Amino acid sequence: MVPGMENTNPTRLAIAATLHCLTGCAIGEVLGMVIGTALGWSDLATIALAVALAFVFGYALTIRPVLRSGLPLGRAIRVALVADTLSIAVMELVDNGVMLAVPGAMRAGLTDPLFWGSLAGALAVAFAVTVPVNRALIVRGRGHAVVHQHHHGGHHRDAPAAS
Repeated sequence: MVPGMENTNPTRLAIAATLHCLTGCAIGEVLGMVIGTALGWSDLATIALAVALAFVFGYALTIRPVLRSGLPLGRAIRVALVADTLSIAVMELVDNGVMLAVPGAMRAGLTDPLFWGSLAGALAVAFAVTVPVNRALIVRGRGHAVVHQHHHGGHHRDAPAAS
């Protein structure tokens, strides 16, 4: 566990970290799915766009507060990559796997409740699968435990970069 986090419930922190991850993933995922579906793109192209945007928004939501903590941009980007890559990857793998598994979900139009219901359900399943992943990372001082240090004054100019 990271110094200063000994009294923090790792499950609660994992849920908060996963909600944070879900927010970025959901923004990117919904935007990508909407754009790909509206343009009639193939499943693969739509998923590729959704995943790319999920990573962009997921990292951006981490980088912004880390920058406010005083870290320079390069270090903030490294912190976000270390903190979020596995979490976003798991969430995207599960989310898109569920979308592909629901018959007709990828072909449903934007006005079809099947599209929105499948996407909401896929994000909920991805959240449930990702919480234990984030908890395991936090207990080992990785993932959002690294971000937590920067949110709560753990940053020092001479502190080593996150690895």
